Amino acid sequence: MATREEILQNFDPNGIGIDNGNLLGLPFDYESANIIVFGVPWEVTVSYGFGTAAGPKRILEASRQLDLFDFDNPEGWKQGIFMAEISSEIQQKSDRLRQKATRIIEHLEQGKFVEDDPEIGELLDEINRESQALNQWLFEQAKTAMNQGKKVAVIGGDHSVPLGYMQALAECYPNLGILHIDAHSDLREAYEGFEFSHASIMFNALQIPQISKLVQVGIRDISEGEINLIKQSEGRISAYYDPMLKQKLYAGVTWLDLCKQIVAELPQQVYISFDVDGLDPKLCPNTGTPVPGGLELEQTFCLFREVVHSGREIIGFDVVEVGDDEWDANVGARTVYKLCNLMSLT
Repeated sequence: MATREEILQNFDPNGIGIDNGNLLGLPFDYESANIIVFGVPWEVTVSYGFGTAAGPKRILEASRQLDLFDFDNPEGWKQGIFMAEISSEIQQKSDRLRQKATRIIEHLEQGKFVEDDPEIGELLDEINRESQALNQWLFEQAKTAMNQGKKVAVIGGDHSVPLGYMQALAECYPNLGILHIDAHSDLREAYEGFEFSHASIMFNALQIPQISKLVQVGIRDISEGEINLIKQSEGRISAYYDPMLKQKLYAGVTWLDLCKQIVAELPQQVYISFDVDGLDPKLCPNTGTPVPGGLELEQTFCLFREVVHSGREIIGFDVVEVGDDEWDANVGARTVYKLCNLMSLT
């Protein structure tokens, strides 16, 4: 088996992206890579648009069109990035369970309750049980990689996907914060009855005691209940709502100053959770729940750079809700690569 040094000697970073099953056509394997990326093709509880389960495969395909030079970390690719094989079993299970979830959602949208139909209750129990099994699977995959000294990244799928990874990180870091880019706050408890809904990921993350701070950026589609939960969090949650950020920009406050203010709220160890619907929908129009407004891609990169410049450590990240489309995947692939390169600087 070739060492990383041998791999680097025999690889031309200026060459064509090779279709070798790895991100960007990089020549690394699990052993030689410092960052292991898990693509999780799961979108069981999506409540609007479908297609994000194809996100990992689409990003993998699009990544071969990227050049490797990165302005923040020109030789970042040398750290070794390896994307584990996407599980066809998880994809098939997601497709099967999504059809069952659709039956539950349609039942609720007719004004009925889960308790009205025993079969609906059984379907809900099955989905919650299988979602928990997915969390456990990712927890174990992440722990195995981390125990070997590797860093981990996750590509969704919908936003419910990274919970198991967050739980694994919590076993290694007693005080971590989440920097959350999203159009939605995802603070609903068991949305539509689904305990591990994409709309509940941050509610579930806050059940992990080691997560001391949640800083949300770009939020612009939110319920009154979520607003109240943020207000009652006693500072554990800070929300930078998109309309308020835009108003400050219009008043002449610089984006860099806003980034410094946002990052100052985070602890030393930072996990980045990036739902691409936090961006302007022109960038990822086929995401699951697009919302007008949002951030430019370079604005988010500026924010991530500020995490690095502040001396904080990026301990992991996810990129989720990328749609089943070539353009969305192009943006998603660039985001994954940028975060890999910034993570390796901390």
